[in-house]
Amino acid sequence: MVQADIGLIGLAVMGQNLVLNMNDHGYVVAVYNRSTNKVDDFLAGPAKGTKVIGCHTLNEFVLKLKRPRRVMLMVKAGDPVDDFIQHLEPLLEKGDVIIDGGNSHFPDTVRRCQALKAKGIYFIGTGISGGEEGARHGPSIMPGGHPEAWPLVKPIFQSIAAKVESGEPCCDWVGEEGAGHYVKMVHNGIEYGDIQLICEAYALLRQVAGLSYGEIADTFAAWNHRELDSYLIEITSHIFRTDDTDGKPLLDKILDVAGQKGTGKWTAMNAVDMGMPVTLIGEAVFARCLSALKTERVEASKKLKGPVPNFSGDKKAFVEDVFHALYASKIISYAQGYMLMREASKYFNWHLNYGGIALMWRGGCIIRSVFLGKIKEAFDKKPDFYNLLLDEFFSSEVQKCQKGWRNVIAQAALNGIAIPCFSTALSFYDGYRTESLPANLLQAIRDYFGAHTYERVDRPRGECFHTNWTGTGGKVSASSYSV
Repeated sequence: MVQADIGLIGLAVMGQNLVLNMNDHGYVVAVYNRSTNKVDDFLAGPAKGTKVIGCHTLNEFVLKLKRPRRVMLMVKAGDPVDDFIQHLEPLLEKGDVIIDGGNSHFPDTVRRCQALKAKGIYFIGTGISGGEEGARHGPSIMPGGHPEAWPLVKPIFQSIAAKVESGEPCCDWVGEEGAGHYVKMVHNGIEYGDIQLICEAYALLRQVAGLSYGEIADTFAAWNHRELDSYLIEITSHIFRTDDTDGKPLLDKILDVAGQKGTGKWTAMNAVDMGMPVTLIGEAVFARCLSALKTERVEASKKLKGPVPNFSGDKKAFVEDVFHALYASKIISYAQGYMLMREASKYFNWHLNYGGIALMWRGGCIIRSVFLGKIKEAFDKKPDFYNLLLDEFFSSEVQKCQKGWRNVIAQAALNGIAIPCFSTALSFYDGYRTESLPANLLQAIRDYFGAHTYERVDRPRGECFHTNWTGTGGKVSASSYSV
């Protein structure tokens, strides 16, 4: 009887394409789906002529797997993952591996790791990025969980993953417990930021510079041969060239209401929990929330007045300034994302490999770009680097962009164009490079009304003081706390 190297449950688009990718690389895959007709349709359709083994029950599915068994779940995050784990547990043995390849929230992965370890079953939570095309021909794969399980799946995962120019796979071990899904969450948050930055650049080129869609397409195509060389810039240039069936630009027919699945929100919420100022991803999430208020915005547009775009400067120079604003803001976004991962690694004791993460994102995934190679170089030189902005390359790049970046934000304000991510990126940069922020006044205000205490510049860190500001407040202070 032919036995499978790995089994996969969940034959939606991503699941099917991963199976075909594994088959292309010489692995025998057993498949199961709760709706068993999908198994038959898959075998009769896309998997026809392959070595894929179809199964109609979980018992049959598990029996088809080589020991130690490797079972990959490509099902909806949340309860469906727990349901399948519950049904698989009695059928598996110690040393078998369950892999969750969906977009699960990392605390769920931590919980599942801990519960399954007690039963001797290994668990891996892995982020997978690249969409259906990536899944079929080479995604970015970010596995984390029980380290003992990594050697059991490493050959398969690294075979099917995207490869960079040097041939290295965009897949490596991320870290313990929920680290893989955490890194995928941050990847998705950065993706939110990248897309919003591109949209803001579009608004500036269209509404301030007055470029046609063809001119914007040419601009993005040209940018894709410079420092912004990336998948998202490339596909954006294609979007601007796409017409609807009536020959008019398709973009004009698309409603300006953005959807989201939650990973960007998770990133922003976790940043608050960690006390990390990941402002750009937060603004990208809020920009989508604002877009959803379409009915209110239509009404507000009739009543709330602002400047009408009226740009009279050098259009070519302004387009170059937008390039610099986009590039500098992108650097800020990735610096913030890495700040968050650094804090999480410390908090959860995950030992994240930051250069390895940049390599995993270098190909296959949605945010893949040449730019990520520079991030890997920075961490290869100094693995414990705590902020990319302090790397010589990135600090010099931001310095080169500053004049145009600041001009773009000024012009956006003068012309009434909302650019929340460009603006917050510059505000973060200016705040991060400032030795003394006005938070001293903030602390004084908190101590005045709530006796929350403050530290002093002329005393050691950690010593807290309270002032009786009114003369009637007494000397008793509130307990102090931080994020």
